Amino acid sequence: MTKAPNSKIENKLKLRSQNWFDNPANADMTALYLERYLNYGLTQGELQGGKPIIGIAQTGSDLSPCNRVHVELVKRVRDGIIAAGGVPFEFPIHPIQETGKRPTASLDRNLAYLSLVEVLYGYPLDGVVLTVGCDKTTPACLMGAATVDIPAIALSSGPMLNGDYKGQRTGSGTIVWLAREKLATGELDYKGFVDLVASSAPSTGFCNTMGTANTMNSLAEALGMTLPYNAAIPAPYRERGQMAYETGKRIVEMVHEDLTPSKIMTRKAFENAIVVNTAIGGSTNAPNHLNGIAAHLGIELEVKDWEKHGYELPLLVNLQPAGEYLGEDYHRAGGVPAVMAELIQAGKIHEDCITANGKTIGENNKGKFSWNRKVIREFNDPLKKTAGFKMLHGNLFDSAIMKTSVISDEFRQRYLSNPKDPNAFEAKAVVFDGPEDYHANIDDPKLGVDENTILFIRGVGPLGYPGAAEVVNMRAPNYLLEKGIRALPCVGDGRQSGTSGSPSILNASPEAAAGSGLAVIKNGDMVRVDLNTGDCNMLVPKEEIAKRQAELAASGGYPVAPSQTPWQEIFRNTTDQLAQGMVIKGATKFQRVAKTMGIPRDNH
Repeated sequence: MTKAPNSKIENKLKLRSQNWFDNPANADMTALYLERYLNYGLTQGELQGGKPIIGIAQTGSDLSPCNRVHVELVKRVRDGIIAAGGVPFEFPIHPIQETGKRPTASLDRNLAYLSLVEVLYGYPLDGVVLTVGCDKTTPACLMGAATVDIPAIALSSGPMLNGDYKGQRTGSGTIVWLAREKLATGELDYKGFVDLVASSAPSTGFCNTMGTANTMNSLAEALGMTLPYNAAIPAPYRERGQMAYETGKRIVEMVHEDLTPSKIMTRKAFENAIVVNTAIGGSTNAPNHLNGIAAHLGIELEVKDWEKHGYELPLLVNLQPAGEYLGEDYHRAGGVPAVMAELIQAGKIHEDCITANGKTIGENNKGKFSWNRKVIREFNDPLKKTAGFKMLHGNLFDSAIMKTSVISDEFRQRYLSNPKDPNAFEAKAVVFDGPEDYHANIDDPKLGVDENTILFIRGVGPLGYPGAAEVVNMRAPNYLLEKGIRALPCVGDGRQSGTSGSPSILNASPEAAAGSGLAVIKNGDMVRVDLNTGDCNMLVPKEEIAKRQAELAASGGYPVAPSQTPWQEIFRNTTDQLAQGMVIKGATKFQRVAKTMGIPRDNH
């Protein structure tokens, strides 16, 4: 039997890139690789002089307005790389714009991850600067860097400047949810609606609220994958260009130190990120993304860990949607280091975790307290004392989360303040199959939605939508809004925008399309939610549930929309549930491939 060729080539040279550009033991291939990269003006001295080749993963483009500032920022990154003795190689990343991609940008996180892995492993790169910003660009890039495990550092695009409308702060995303209520009740017409929402986006950059973008960039810093203060600097500020330059310089040093993502993003680093997420009022999308990043490092991180390490911690950052301020205020008040300083002083942070600048979290952030206590509060004087995610489970699903920092006084008074049954309620279910059903029918009085209703939306998870769409943040019908009832309990197997202030029960796994109890709940079923125990159940006999499940299976299962593109079909066939990070099944077995798999085989 013929033995298969060895596809693993050991890297015995100082730099990975030397296997392409300066390998005397493989002269014919070195010449082939070298000649083509000389054809636009690079010199042999640059490529064969022992200088690290640094990739710049470019996420900015006209299709990605939240990251578009990187088109200019990377010029300063290049300057930093060159100043430190490296050679920059810029390359594009598949665009992921939350507000532009239909049916959902969530589809493309895994696609961008796949392409980044192939670039980082298959091309002559010794390290990489990850340009991040809009929601899913950050986890996509961190997942890719984790899998390949060459030295990597992230650079945020930064939030937009503060929005303003007639003297009032308007936060990107958050104002949409308020404005649509005003549109539904006739307080705004179409033009007024558009003008109000547009006021929240006055400059380049990502959401100026504590939405998913601000959350994930803050957590990237908390994990140690950026330089200190990187997350919160607004995109147009001069400090953003300065941060880009310093990031470019630092990645060259990281290559010489062999400081890789697996050395930075440890189990303790993820626990730090969970703690920070509660303190900043972070997005409910964070568990999905961080669980996915951890999985690619071989670290077991589950939804229950978010409750264990983050639930009982306080909310310190006064930013919309959980508070009142916006991104510029967050930066000027001290950003992530000021939050970390409070948590370190309270003994809630693993201080010894190494970060991208070679120092520990403690060394970077200890004592960096905020001077503006309206924006970043002291640990013992928080906005809310208990503000983390509550995990729920029951006969509807195995896992879902509720963001307790956005439970309003109105919501708590109506649903969670019964002295005979505190922090729990029972309500009648009204069920929608997708957002089209919801938008077409929510204002129909015949549905019988009242203040004792719990709204369900299903068929919007990873398999059902496909991609898990941000459609669970459902407003109350117009006739309830007119009575001052602004929020109803909501449950869904999809996601909710991190900019939303609704305390919905989200990310339900398994989803309806995977056969969970969500697939068989019906209008009129009574549902009990108990935040004391974490139970969320339809109050339907087990026998009846089994009967409904059997009938659904006999009819072919929960119906889903057909795949519209090849990638949608591939995504559905390969992707795990939200609770598991929605990663590609089987991809997590490929870990630290730059070292475990050696150098890829030659191409000629």
